[in-house]
Amino acid sequence: MSILKKIFKSYSEKEVKRVMPLVEKINGMEDEISKLSDRELREKTDYFKEELKNGKTLDDILPEAFAVVREASKRVLGMRHFDVQLIGGIILHQGRIAEMKTGEGKTLVATLPVYLNALEGKGVHVITVNDYLAKRDSEWMGKLYKFLGLSVGLVIAGMEPKAKQEAYNSDITYGTNNEFGFDYLRDNMVIYKDQLVQRGLHYAIVDEIDSILIDEARTPLIISGRANESSDLYKKADNFVRRLTPKVIVEEDIKNYEQAEDNEKYDYIVDLKAKSATLTGKGIKKAEEAFGLENFNDLENSTLVHHVNQALRAHGVMKKDIDYIVKDGEVLIVDEFTGRIMYR
Repeated sequence: MSILKKIFKSYSEKEVKRVMPLVEKINGMEDEISKLSDRELREKTDYFKEELKNGKTLDDILPEAFAVVREASKRVLGMRHFDVQLIGGIILHQGRIAEMKTGEGKTLVATLPVYLNALEGKGVHVITVNDYLAKRDSEWMGKLYKFLGLSVGLVIAGMEPKAKQEAYNSDITYGTNNEFGFDYLRDNMVIYKDQLVQRGLHYAIVDEIDSILIDEARTPLIISGRANESSDLYKKADNFVRRLTPKVIVEEDIKNYEQAEDNEKYDYIVDLKAKSATLTGKGIKKAEEAFGLENFNDLENSTLVHHVNQALRAHGVMKKDIDYIVKDGEVLIVDEFTGRIMYR
């Protein structure tokens, strides 16, 4: 076994041991909780909310809340949380990543911290990788939450703003990372407060976190707004970038000093793996000369920098009929992971 494997294994084992007292507390409550009627089990939700109002914390009520979810799951879904799932639920509640093996029931694991954090009444987001999973889990696990008196919403593409507002105002909201992200961007473009669909962000669980926060994060969410008619910065930035010399690499290695030295012979670097395009020192000097600036990266030049960066991406990274298509004179982005056109 390698040194790294020993380190990570010992760390994981130590963390599991730290949460075992909580697991034992939850297990110790199972007999008592199982004797409650359906009505009494449902009333536990109101009891927990009252406890929180009176100064208790989520950590204080965690053992009993998890025991209630386990019992409700047995009755509604016919599934009982095992110890490994209780451990996963505790880890997720703590804001950490829980790696679950295939077959360990990660969908059921999520019900524990989702219910617990929803008790604060500030909303919980469950983020999945596609609409099918969001819809399936909102209906499947939604039975459990509704049994315990919580509301469940679903956010998918194509919904009307009013329907989205209602979904986001639910105790628990299911949706995809793209839809949550685009709704956040759209909310930052509205004029009036009542046009907002999302409320304050509170707690979220991300399914397939490695895919969403690493792989899919390489493709930025792009949303279009009405351009400033008095500005021709797009054309100026485009004309400037067209005159630059790029260097295309598979992956930037920040430790490779020879590579870094060679990069400075070019105006900008296109990193295909990271899907990024960045001006070199030489490129920045050319930008300062072209636009008559003393310091290209001054805060007051942020609008220009944004336009140049977008032009760099357009020329160096985005490929027609792969990353985008042109349809009826409109540029439409193609989702890298689904191959579907993103109508925004």
